[in-house]
Amino acid sequence: MILDFEKPIADLEAKLVEMKELAANNQMDFSGAVVALENKIQQLKIDTYSNLTRWQRVQLSRHPQRPYTLDYIHRLTSDFIELHGDRQFGDDKAMIGGLGTIEGQTFMIIGQQKGHNTKERQLRNFGMANPEGYRKALRLMKIAEKYKKPILTLIDTPGAFPGIEAEQRGQAEAIAHNLKEMFRIKVPIICVIIGEGASGGAIGIGIGDKVFMLENTWYSVISPESCSSILWRSWNYKEQAAEALRPTAKDMLEAQLIDGIISEPLGGAHTDPDKSAEEVKKAVLKTYQELAGLPVERLMSNRIDKFSKMGVFQEI
Repeated sequence: MILDFEKPIADLEAKLVEMKELAANNQMDFSGAVVALENKIQQLKIDTYSNLTRWQRVQLSRHPQRPYTLDYIHRLTSDFIELHGDRQFGDDKAMIGGLGTIEGQTFMIIGQQKGHNTKERQLRNFGMANPEGYRKALRLMKIAEKYKKPILTLIDTPGAFPGIEAEQRGQAEAIAHNLKEMFRIKVPIICVIIGEGASGGAIGIGIGDKVFMLENTWYSVISPESCSSILWRSWNYKEQAAEALRPTAKDMLEAQLIDGIISEPLGGAHTDPDKSAEEVKKAVLKTYQELAGLPVERLMSNRIDKFSKMGVFQEI
């Protein structure tokens, strides 16, 4: 899939392939032209991805080839054991979680899973969890707390599932309960937004001692399309809505709503998932080392203070 703003890059890459084929078929030396074109493509990529609009970053966060939670888990750990069910209603396939070891340290890893094809997306409900998904996530967090294991949440959802059945089973209560309980978890919690961080669906597993965003992700109370439909009665103003919402990682860091940005490979995480996962691993392990030595009371009070300060301002 090629996004609109990537078409000039794709056109040059197609010309590069043609040039290499022409040289090979006719046994001609085009090495100088090939190198020049490769340099031009690289510079165009740098210029393009360094100056993306907010809406373009939202588009990148939704790229169908972008790595999802399970893709990161399989790259971060080789011994992941998935745990199932909320012990109240059922097992939500949109929310996955389990134990895995990263560089010798066991984490409880929890996150939303979208799916790479139509069948899997339907199974995973497009990454939109029901109440039992959030209750499963909290159950696993309590297990981690019991056995003194740190928690890593990987956030990637267009929102909690808004269906009638979800509301009947207490969607809002499940998310609210998670928020309250996550403040009181007695082990380190690290949250990483790896794709879309939309509304309560994201914050339901997003209360952490440290919250990070990958470079081309977004985090907001509402999607640009939904915001556009409310304000302008049309989705045609999604670009303007994205600019007004300021949902990108850079915006969130400037607003002091997150603690850091994890860099992605040039062109987005989907261009080199292994490198992207390595950057996530570095950030998670470094952060865990900083949190591991804190007393439990200090850890919890810092977490509460961190979120209590958000949105607070003083008029002079």
